[in-house]
Amino acid sequence: MDDLPVGKPPKSKSKKTSGKGVSRRDFLKISGVSAAAPLIAKATMLAATEEDSAVHGPGKVPIALNINGKAYRAQLEPRVTLLDALRDQFELTGAKRVCDRGTCGACTVLLDGKAAYSCSVLAIDAQNRAITTVEGLGEPGNLHPIQQAFVDNDGQQCGFCTPGFVVACKAFLDQHPNPTPEQVKHGLGGNFCRCGTYAGIKAAVRQAAGQKGA
Repeated sequence: MDDLPVGKPPKSKSKKTSGKGVSRRDFLKISGVSAAAPLIAKATMLAATEEDSAVHGPGKVPIALNINGKAYRAQLEPRVTLLDALRDQFELTGAKRVCDRGTCGACTVLLDGKAAYSCSVLAIDAQNRAITTVEGLGEPGNLHPIQQAFVDNDGQQCGFCTPGFVVACKAFLDQHPNPTPEQVKHGLGGNFCRCGTYAGIKAAVRQAAGQKGA
């Protein structure tokens, strides 16, 4: 025993952490609390949001429209499209709902003389503008020249896209009274016919334009 080196007694292990760091166990505890805190806060926030989630949108407002030269008035919600107002409120069903995304052209109307997709225009935004639907172009026994041209050249099959095409052709010919084939192709590119009656439609445009070979 006397030959053993004399030194300082070994330090006893302590569960207390030094001021320079934390123990692994304490670190895990802190990490767990830190990770849970955002989740707890988020849950509280969601609960509060759900309690206050009752949203009351704007009610109906008076809307005045000028359609085919006549005054129309109704109480409509601001979110109602012109197409819905025409069909559901005023029973003007010439404009058709097909894609409802502003891509097929079946709902085409004239706004101040220019072709527009009525499914993409809010009725409230169409106020103070001249709206023309296919019903305003002509009627049985007194067809518009472009309507008559569609009949003469079999420019329709199922007829669902025809009103939109007729209105689009009217707007196109107003801007291009003597169009070239390339202008017709480009000018009517926003309307689609699933039956594929494009040859008849082009012939109708030529006839309405008074071009030879119609």
